[in-house]
Amino acid sequence: MTGSKVVAVVGSSAGGVEDLRVGLVEPLLDRGYQVPVTLTPTAAGWLDAIGEVDELEKLTGLPVRSVPRLPGSRAPHPRPDVIAVAPATANLVAKLALGIADNQALTMLCENIAVTPMVVFPRVNAAHARQPSWENHLQLLRTVGVDLVYGDDFWPLREPRTSAPSRPLPWSELLRRLDRLLAA
Repeated sequence: MTGSKVVAVVGSSAGGVEDLRVGLVEPLLDRGYQVPVTLTPTAAGWLDAIGEVDELEKLTGLPVRSVPRLPGSRAPHPRPDVIAVAPATANLVAKLALGIADNQALTMLCENIAVTPMVVFPRVNAAHARQPSWENHLQLLRTVGVDLVYGDDFWPLREPRTSAPSRPLPWSELLRRLDRLLAA
Protein backbone atom coordinates (compact mmCIF):
# COMPACT_ATOMS: atom_id res chain seq x y z
CA MET A 1 0.00 0.00 0.00
CA THR A 2 2.94 2.32 -0.29
CA GLY A 3 1.79 5.61 -1.72
CA SER A 4 -1.87 5.11 -0.81
CA LYS A 5 -3.63 7.74 1.25
CA VAL A 6 -3.91 7.19 4.98
CA VAL A 7 -7.26 7.44 6.78
CA ALA A 8 -6.63 7.26 10.50
CA VAL A 9 -9.64 5.90 12.37
CA VAL A 10 -10.28 6.73 16.02
CA GLY A 11 -12.96 5.00 18.05
CA SER A 12 -14.19 5.71 21.55
CA SER A 13 -16.34 3.83 24.02
CA ALA A 14 -19.83 4.47 22.72
CA GLY A 15 -22.38 2.09 21.33
CA GLY A 16 -21.52 1.11 17.78
CA VAL A 17 -17.77 0.92 18.30
CA GLU A 18 -18.15 -2.86 18.09
CA ASP A 19 -19.06 -2.34 14.40
CA LEU A 20 -16.04 -0.14 13.62
CA ARG A 21 -14.33 -2.83 11.53
CA VAL A 22 -17.34 -3.64 9.35
CA GLY A 23 -18.81 -0.13 9.22
CA LEU A 24 -15.70 1.91 8.52
CA VAL A 25 -12.36 0.09 8.42
CA GLU A 26 -13.25 -2.59 5.85
CA PRO A 27 -14.92 -0.14 3.43
CA LEU A 28 -11.91 2.18 3.64
CA LEU A 29 -9.50 -0.69 3.00
CA ASP A 30 -11.68 -1.79 0.06
CA ARG A 31 -11.20 1.72 -1.37
CA GLY A 32 -7.43 1.20 -1.26
CA TYR A 33 -6.57 3.35 1.75
CA GLN A 34 -4.19 2.54 4.58
CA VAL A 35 -6.21 2.52 7.81
CA PRO A 36 -4.38 2.77 11.14
CA VAL A 37 -6.74 2.46 14.12
CA THR A 38 -6.43 4.18 17.48
CA LEU A 39 -8.86 3.55 20.33
CA THR A 40 -9.52 5.21 23.64
CA PRO A 41 -8.48 2.95 26.52
CA THR A 42 -12.04 1.89 27.33
CA ALA A 43 -12.89 1.23 23.68
CA ALA A 44 -9.72 -0.86 23.40
CA GLY A 45 -10.84 -2.93 26.38
CA TRP A 46 -14.29 -3.44 24.91
CA LEU A 47 -12.99 -4.45 21.48
CA ASP A 48 -10.24 -6.63 22.92
CA ALA A 49 -12.83 -8.55 24.94
CA ILE A 50 -14.70 -9.52 21.76
CA GLY A 51 -11.61 -10.24 19.64
CA GLU A 52 -11.97 -7.15 17.46
CA VAL A 53 -8.54 -5.70 18.26
CA ASP A 54 -6.89 -8.82 16.81
CA GLU A 55 -9.21 -8.69 13.79
CA LEU A 56 -8.40 -5.03 13.16
CA GLU A 57 -4.66 -5.67 13.42
CA LYS A 58 -4.83 -8.60 10.99
CA LEU A 59 -6.92 -6.62 8.55
CA THR A 60 -4.88 -3.40 8.60
CA GLY A 61 -1.43 -4.91 9.13
CA LEU A 62 -0.84 -2.30 11.82
CA PRO A 63 -1.02 -2.37 15.61
CA VAL A 64 -4.16 -0.91 17.14
CA ARG A 65 -2.99 1.91 19.38
CA SER A 66 -4.48 2.79 22.73
CA VAL A 67 -1.41 3.66 24.78
CA PRO A 68 1.51 6.00 24.06
CA ARG A 69 4.67 4.58 22.58
CA LEU A 70 7.84 4.45 24.63
CA PRO A 71 10.26 7.38 24.38
CA GLY A 72 12.63 6.86 21.47
CA SER A 73 10.50 4.23 19.73
CA ARG A 74 9.29 4.78 16.19
CA ALA A 75 5.73 5.83 15.48
CA PRO A 76 3.83 2.64 14.57
CA HIS A 77 1.30 4.46 12.36
CA PRO A 78 1.88 6.48 9.20
CA ARG A 79 0.99 10.17 9.16
CA PRO A 80 -2.71 10.55 8.30
CA ASP A 81 -4.08 12.40 5.28
CA VAL A 82 -7.56 12.41 6.86
CA ILE A 83 -8.92 11.37 10.26
CA ALA A 84 -12.28 9.75 10.99
CA VAL A 85 -13.56 9.70 14.57
CA ALA A 86 -16.50 7.37 15.12
CA PRO A 87 -18.09 6.92 17.44
CA ALA A 88 -17.01 9.94 19.47
CA THR A 89 -18.35 10.15 23.01
CA ALA A 90 -19.47 13.48 24.46
CA ASN A 91 -16.39 13.25 26.68
CA LEU A 92 -14.03 12.87 23.70
CA VAL A 93 -15.69 15.75 21.83
CA ALA A 94 -15.47 18.06 24.85
CA LYS A 95 -11.84 17.18 25.54
CA LEU A 96 -10.89 17.63 21.88
CA ALA A 97 -12.55 21.06 21.80
CA LEU A 98 -10.68 22.05 24.96
CA GLY A 99 -7.33 20.55 23.91
CA ILE A 100 -7.21 17.94 26.66
CA ALA A 101 -4.98 15.10 25.48
CA ASP A 102 -5.16 12.63 28.35
CA ASN A 103 -4.99 9.42 26.31
CA GLN A 104 -3.36 8.26 23.08
CA ALA A 105 -6.47 8.83 20.95
CA LEU A 106 -6.90 12.41 22.16
CA THR A 107 -3.17 13.10 21.88
CA MET A 108 -3.25 12.08 18.21
CA LEU A 109 -6.40 14.14 17.58
CA CYS A 110 -5.09 17.22 19.40
CA GLU A 111 -1.81 17.05 17.48
CA ASN A 112 -3.72 16.99 14.19
CA ILE A 113 -6.54 19.44 14.84
CA ALA A 114 -6.61 22.35 12.37
CA VAL A 115 -3.83 20.60 10.41
CA THR A 116 -5.32 17.34 9.14
CA PRO A 117 -8.90 17.15 7.78
CA MET A 118 -11.10 15.49 10.38
CA VAL A 119 -14.61 14.02 10.25
CA VAL A 120 -16.18 13.40 13.67
CA PHE A 121 -19.41 11.61 14.52
CA PRO A 122 -20.53 12.57 18.04
CA ARG A 123 -22.53 9.56 19.22
CA VAL A 124 -24.46 11.41 21.88
CA ASN A 125 -27.97 11.53 23.30
CA ALA A 126 -30.34 14.38 24.18
CA ALA A 127 -28.99 14.58 27.74
CA HIS A 128 -25.44 15.15 26.48
CA ALA A 129 -26.66 17.87 24.11
CA ARG A 130 -28.40 19.72 26.97
CA GLN A 131 -25.11 20.18 28.79
CA PRO A 132 -24.57 23.98 28.75
CA SER A 133 -21.14 23.81 27.08
CA TRP A 134 -22.06 21.28 24.37
CA GLU A 135 -22.89 23.73 21.57
CA ASN A 136 -19.76 25.74 22.40
CA HIS A 137 -17.63 22.60 22.03
CA LEU A 138 -19.16 21.88 18.63
CA GLN A 139 -18.67 25.48 17.52
CA LEU A 140 -15.02 25.47 18.61
CA LEU A 141 -14.41 22.34 16.54
CA ARG A 142 -16.21 23.80 13.51
CA THR A 143 -14.09 26.97 13.67
CA VAL A 144 -10.96 24.90 13.03
CA GLY A 145 -12.53 22.96 10.18
CA VAL A 146 -13.69 19.78 11.90
CA ASP A 147 -16.51 18.25 9.84
CA LEU A 148 -19.18 17.07 12.28
CA VAL A 149 -21.63 14.38 11.27
CA TYR A 150 -24.25 15.75 13.62
CA GLY A 151 -27.93 16.57 13.50
CA ASP A 152 -31.33 15.03 13.00
CA ASP A 153 -30.54 14.01 9.41
CA PHE A 154 -27.81 11.67 10.65
CA TRP A 155 -28.45 10.93 14.32
CA PRO A 156 -31.69 12.18 15.85
CA LEU A 157 -31.05 12.74 19.54
CA ARG A 158 -32.99 10.56 21.93
CA GLU A 159 -33.21 10.43 25.68
CA PRO A 160 -30.75 8.06 27.41
CA ARG A 161 -31.66 4.36 27.22
CA THR A 162 -34.56 4.90 24.81
CA SER A 163 -32.83 3.83 21.58
CA ALA A 164 -32.75 0.29 20.32
CA PRO A 165 -29.33 -1.23 21.06
CA SER A 166 -28.91 -2.11 17.39
CA ARG A 167 -29.39 1.45 16.12
CA PRO A 168 -26.80 1.64 13.33
CA LEU A 169 -24.27 4.44 13.21
CA PRO A 170 -24.24 6.68 10.10
CA TRP A 171 -21.34 4.82 8.49
CA SER A 172 -22.41 5.69 4.93
CA GLU A 173 -22.43 9.42 5.70
CA LEU A 174 -19.00 9.18 7.28
CA LEU A 175 -17.70 7.34 4.22
CA ARG A 176 -19.29 9.87 1.86
CA ARG A 177 -17.57 12.75 3.63
CA LEU A 178 -14.24 10.94 3.77
CA ASP A 179 -14.45 10.12 0.05
CA ARG A 180 -15.08 13.81 -0.67
CA LEU A 181 -12.08 14.92 1.41
CA LEU A 182 -9.80 12.29 -0.09
CA ALA A 183 -10.79 13.21 -3.66
CA ALA A 184 -9.80 16.86 -3.11
